[in-house]
Amino acid sequence: MIHHLSIAARDPKHVAEVLAELMGGKAVPFPPNPGSFFALQLDDLGSGVEVYPAGTELRPGDDNGGTFVKKEARGFGPTHFALSVTTDADTVAKIAKREDWHCFNCNRGPFRVIEVWLENESMVEILPPEYAAEYLAWTKPAEIASRMAAAPARPSRVSPTA
Repeated sequence: MIHHLSIAARDPKHVAEVLAELMGGKAVPFPPNPGSFFALQLDDLGSGVEVYPAGTELRPGDDNGGTFVKKEARGFGPTHFALSVTTDADTVAKIAKREDWHCFNCNRGPFRVIEVWLENESMVEILPPEYAAEYLAWTKPAEIASRMAAAPARPSRVSPTA
């Protein structure tokens, strides 16, 4: 169970507020890293997304924990996550459109996701209830390893150059 994760954004407060809206939760400041915010899902699992200022690096520290270091912001990266929400697909699309963020309703084969590109740089796969049900049906513990091994490559999703 992943209870929370962190991402970077150029406007951490706004991105946290929109993520909280998608989750039906609340965004609050995250004092350990000034300028950061925590989008809380307000569920019984403590689920949430910490949103740090773009360019933040987390480095090993000591017994007090990791150290936040500010670097130059960068654009696209490989980090993304799937987020189950109670919000319906049409509302997800409307929120993304309001923010002027790329939003794609994608069929991954065994399940669907809505790619929302936060600030048009970082991707989160939003799973409204019916999409989450498809995802959970495909990822059943007894079958997921063999299904992943048998999954076809998707050359159309791989670009050899930037």
